[in-house]
Amino acid sequence: MRIVLIDGYTDEPAGLGVPPYLGIYPRYAYGAIKKAQKDAQVFYLTIDDLRATFLGERGIETRNKTPNFPKTKEILEKADLVVYIGGLHTPGKYLSAVPGSVEEVARFIRDIKATKILGGPAFMGSASRGGVKITSRELQLAESVFDYVVYGDLEAFLFDYLTSPKDADPFRFRDYNELRDYAIIGAEVVKQFPDYPDFVIIEIETQRGCPKAMGIGGCSFCTEPVRYRTVEDRPVEDVVAEVEALYNLGVRHFRVGRQSCIFSYMAKPNGRVPVPNPDAIERLFAGIRSVAPDVKTLHVDNANPAVIANYPEESVRIAKALIKYGTPGNVVAFGLESADPKVAKLNNLNATAEETYEAVKILNEVGAKRGYNGMPWLLPGINIIFGLPGETKKSYEITFQFLKRLLDDGLMVRRINIRQVVVFPGTPLWHMRSKVKTEKHRRLIQHYRHKIRHEIDLPMLKRVVPVGTVLRDVRTEVFDSGLTYGRQIGSYPLIVGIPKEVPLNRFYNVLIVNHGFRSITGIPVPVNVNRESPKVLQLIPGIGKKTAARILAKRPFKSEEEFFRVVGEDKREILEGKITL
Repeated sequence: MRIVLIDGYTDEPAGLGVPPYLGIYPRYAYGAIKKAQKDAQVFYLTIDDLRATFLGERGIETRNKTPNFPKTKEILEKADLVVYIGGLHTPGKYLSAVPGSVEEVARFIRDIKATKILGGPAFMGSASRGGVKITSRELQLAESVFDYVVYGDLEAFLFDYLTSPKDADPFRFRDYNELRDYAIIGAEVVKQFPDYPDFVIIEIETQRGCPKAMGIGGCSFCTEPVRYRTVEDRPVEDVVAEVEALYNLGVRHFRVGRQSCIFSYMAKPNGRVPVPNPDAIERLFAGIRSVAPDVKTLHVDNANPAVIANYPEESVRIAKALIKYGTPGNVVAFGLESADPKVAKLNNLNATAEETYEAVKILNEVGAKRGYNGMPWLLPGINIIFGLPGETKKSYEITFQFLKRLLDDGLMVRRINIRQVVVFPGTPLWHMRSKVKTEKHRRLIQHYRHKIRHEIDLPMLKRVVPVGTVLRDVRTEVFDSGLTYGRQIGSYPLIVGIPKEVPLNRFYNVLIVNHGFRSITGIPVPVNVNRESPKVLQLIPGIGKKTAARILAKRPFKSEEEFFRVVGEDKREILEGKITL
């Protein structure tokens, strides 16, 4: 049997599957197929493969000019079964991949004769941007194009469909006992991922559902409690076994990110704020490192700041375990959403502003030290959502002042993520959709977004990565207008703009020379001062146009001593070890 998995990329509140991330859905689907039919021929394609093939035929240039599989169209035409995986619930800006939608993929596969299945979170719709209300149009299109729309777990449906088609239920969910084999067998699909083996980062699941939602209900906008109405923690040994399978295939980058709160893994239910379980989390990460000793990236994602603030002793133990077993540059994303207590109450948000402040302070005390890759070991991130019901002009100012307090108090936040709310069917917000403020407050939202970017983000970024910092292992990904853009592999990595074209898909150590609002400018080191262009030379810290002109007039230099005599001995401390001749 010939089966095609099309990865349209997924981004949802508790999980990421946009390259270089390989998400859970393609891996689990592949594992279920192979467990059901060991001899099935399974092709993994991406939405970019389809774009390059079908749009390329029409002369339309795409970001991905060369399909991962050059015979994409032939593979689809010979397929018995085509499975599309998609769903964009928390849209953002992406560097080298753009998630697809049901509407887009339908144009490519509508005339394919194979049986078609839609899976992943796409059944709830996809949002290309914030501030939208999902309509029934995309969902109706899905019903007209696909033979089956899976509302439960795709892997459960695929296994049933391939072993007993008449009994296959698109609403069935599996448990973690059933998942174990799918996850381990499915690891093999990573070999077909375009970024494999050096640049892929694997999203690892530890929990489904939201512990806070089980106590007092979920946040008004969140789709996680809609999909998973109970909380289930994945056994430590199962997570470790999946990591081991991937590690043995050559994967070296992991994010334990598929959960609503890593600090709530194996936690004890306790109403609004579950009681964390440091012992379980230490076992989890110690187990991962025992089977993946030379891992290059081991990061996490989400955390509820209320848990950290209300249980500081346990949370410090957890943070120390993340540092002990993890790697630098780790970011814990806090879902504050709004610092206005009235908005927080109306939308049942995770944490108060004071709880979030305390959580930021705790993580700074434990994780602010700079690690070997140039980034602090463990910092918080802050998620803000604009447009929520109950917002007033004062709400935006309250949130701004909260962020300014963090800055003024000398604390560090790796990134502030500002989104406009998206309204999805089934969420509590769906019933309050007439109160969503994105259109009414459009100018206010633009004003405060600009204000935060200029007055908070820029000075905060200068604090997190000062000029002169060297970020190690920055992977270059795209060229654009004479610049090369890259980033480290990890959780919320900084985008680095290199002011020249350098070969892509290589790792560089980059010296930070300037800051934007959410990105930085850096130059690969060591800098060859005898050959480097004037444009780059003048960006070196402490050099500038006049000193660059002296360098050009005096080179070639025969020794570093000769170079420092020209630029000044005062530059030696920041530049020594970062130049070559």
